[in-house]
This record gives sequence, structure tokens and C-alpha cells, in this order.
Amino acid sequence: MLGRRIRHLRTQRGLTLDALGAAIGRAPSQVSMLENGHREPKLSLLGQIAQALDVPLAELLRTEAPSRRAALEVELERAQRGPLFSQLGLPAVKVGKSLPSDALEAIVALQHEVERLLTEHAATPEEARRANAELRAQMRERDNYFPELEDHARTLLAAIGHTGGPLSQRATSDVAAHLGFTLHYVPDLPHTTRTVTDLAHGRIYLPQGDRSFSDSRSPLLQALASHVLGHTEPRDYRDFLRQRVEANYLAAALMLPEDSAVAALRAAKDERRLSVEDLRDAFAVPYETAAHRFTNLATRHLDLPVHFMKVHEGGTLHKAYENDGVAFPSDPLGAIEGQPVCRQWTARVVFTLADRFSPYYQYTDTSSGTYWCTSRVQSSSQGAFSVSVGVPFAHVRWFRGRETTERSKSTCPDPSCCRQPPTALAERWEGASWPSARPHASLLAALPVGVFPGVDTTEVYEFLDRHAPA
Repeated sequence: MLGRRIRHLRTQRGLTLDALGAAIGRAPSQVSMLENGHREPKLSLLGQIAQALDVPLAELLRTEAPSRRAALEVELERAQRGPLFSQLGLPAVKVGKSLPSDALEAIVALQHEVERLLTEHAATPEEARRANAELRAQMRERDNYFPELEDHARTLLAAIGHTGGPLSQRATSDVAAHLGFTLHYVPDLPHTTRTVTDLAHGRIYLPQGDRSFSDSRSPLLQALASHVLGHTEPRDYRDFLRQRVEANYLAAALMLPEDSAVAALRAAKDERRLSVEDLRDAFAVPYETAAHRFTNLATRHLDLPVHFMKVHEGGTLHKAYENDGVAFPSDPLGAIEGQPVCRQWTARVVFTLADRFSPYYQYTDTSSGTYWCTSRVQSSSQGAFSVSVGVPFAHVRWFRGRETTERSKSTCPDPSCCRQPPTALAERWEGASWPSARPHASLLAALPVGVFPGVDTTEVYEFLDRHAPA
């Protein structure tokens, strides 16, 4: 957009590329690169350009397009760089003066129509996956660090006199009491819920002896987090997913307080022994919680880019985060959930080991660079999952496990990497076998509808009626 504004103001003033270049001491080709968005100018150069064009610097930095044509050009360029356009396999359209305005309008309109058709699947998994892809991009922009949620956690912990270190079960109950809630463990919690909060009577209902959570503090802290953050009935999938991320983040920030966790991580980095396992043990939390929390703090406080993966034993990606350039498999919408992970990646190799429950370290050469990763397997009611944390090769010197000699090479998404069987194996069995697939129950079903997706509201209200005080 900056380049379009410079071009618009230059032509408006009747200046050629040569004239503007001479005024700022740059070659015309360099000015052209600025206008086409191929080079990002320094602030000092922007000041010279603004002076040459006789406009305030703020005029160049405005985010709106200077004209309808410029807005269309920028929109088309952004669309062509997006995952949807690249998956279509179409040749890129050169956006320049030679492209007629009516053709530009038609191409952008077609782009809108394709997006509209995809968005029409409002009650299908596509809409939720699209929303999740957008949310993951926002998390990447913030390095998965939310200072406002850290402040909430710090305030709550100070209110109960917690001075650092692990958060005990009693301290968790103290947080609930401080917020005006009593806890009630019941055997008949609605099967579509983790907890139910009775805001009218200040009660939080939790399941008796629930083994679906590896940490009994998590569901309570997540319920309290939603209350603290003022969450209301979600408007759509985006709102629902955003609320879930915020509640999970605040719950983790309470269990692993920022000040204590950062002090431990910095000390570990100074001694070149960073380890998710050590963070887990220091704060008495599940491995996955420690891995998530590490991604919150690693970039902001340790200057480490990082990625996280949770992969099902069947090889599909369950959830992930990255700001280190690793290329996760994705669909045309940019969604990664359910995509097959390369067999050569640490998150898949760990399932082939005899000892699947000890930490495993590996270097992997990929199309986007070499990454070191640590991974371990955990069980759940949905099967086994690997939880992995990794960094680019340049940052591995700070971690335990960097001395590993395990190394693999991945050329995915090239099908010959791991998605196509070896030629000899294929020749032996192709046409002579018939596997019976085990599809997921939700393969063809729409996502649950309702204010809270998947929740049976009638069942919840009947439950509250049964348990409300007289």
C-alpha cells in the first residue's frame, strides 16, 4: 500500500521516476522497486520522499488505498500470495499499468466469489478450519504472547498471596473463592461439557473423578478464565475459538506464572540446558501444558523462534503453532488440522521407537531449513499423540538434547518423500490388496450448531435446575 501511495502522489504531481529519483538521490529503478512493493524503505528515505512530494510523512503511511485502482491492485497481489491461489496452480497475473481496469475488476470479483462459495459452508468443518487458520496467523503475529492475559494472571495470583512457583490445588480453589465461586463436584455433569458455571448463584460444577484431564486444575482454571475475561455467548466460530485460546492461555499463565517461569527459563538458557521436561517438572504440569507455555514465553523473553506440534498416532496434525518459518502441511484454506505430517519429522518418527514415552531428539532437513525438535508421546482417550517443540538449527545450542546424532531429511510436500510407497512395494501389492478404512464419525457430518458448538443447551439448563439452591 505504501508503494501505491508513493506512485499515486508522484503521478498526481506530474513527476517521472527519473525526476523523483533525482530528488531523493536514488536511481529510477530503485524508486520503481519501492512503488511495486519489492523493497521496504528506511524511515529516513521515506522522509526524503515525502519532502520531494511535498506531503507530510503521515500521508505516505496512511493504510487506505489512494484510489480504487490501487485498492484492486493491492487486493489481487495479496490474494495471489495466499494459500488459496497457490493451491489452484494458476499462473500469476502481472499487476501493472498494462492490465486493463475492467480485467482487474473481474479477476478480483472472481476471487471474492471463490471465497464466498467457500464461506457458504458455515455449518461445516471448512468454516471452523478457516477461522482456526486466521486465529493461528494472529497468534503468530504476536509471537503467541498476550501481555494483557499475563497481567490478569499476575493480578489474580497476587490477590491470593501466591508468590511464585507451582500453583497447588488449594491455591486454585483460593482463586475461585476470591472471584466469588464455590466448587461442586457432581456425577451427572452434562456429557457435552467440561464444566458448567452457574453465574446466578456463584457456583462452578465439575465432574467427579474425571480422568479425561491429565491435570485436574485445568478445567476449573479455564472456567474461571472465561469469567475473568468477560466472555459472552460467542457470535460465531471465530469468537468461539478465540475465547477458547484466551481461556487456555490464562489458565496456563496461572499454573506457570510468567515471572517465575521466565526466571527459570533464562537460567536454563544461560547454562544451555533449556528443556520442556524441566519446565514441566518445575511447575508440576502436564508436558503439553509446559510445551504450550514455552511457546508463549520463548520469543518474547528468550529471543527464540519456535514451533509446536501435536500429532495423532495416525499421522495427522491435531494442532500446531509456529513463528520460526517451519512449513506445516496445509489445505487451500491455510488450515493445518487433519493434514498428514511427513513421516520423516520428529513428531512421526517418535511413534516408531520402542521407548515411546521418553523424550526423543532429532534434526530434520526440510524445504524451509534444518530444524531440531524434541518430542514425546502421551496417551489420551482418543489414542496416542506426540507433543513436539522445535527451533531452527541456529538456535539449538541453548537446548538439552542438541548433541543427538539422529537426523532425517524431508522433501514434503513432494509425494515421493513419504506419501508414495517404494516402487518395489507398490508393484508387489498394488491391485492385490483392499484396506477397509476406519473413517472418523464426523467425516461427512456438519459441525455441531448452536451458541456453544457441540453443547446440548437443554441438557445444561435441566442440569442447572436440578442443582440450583432452593
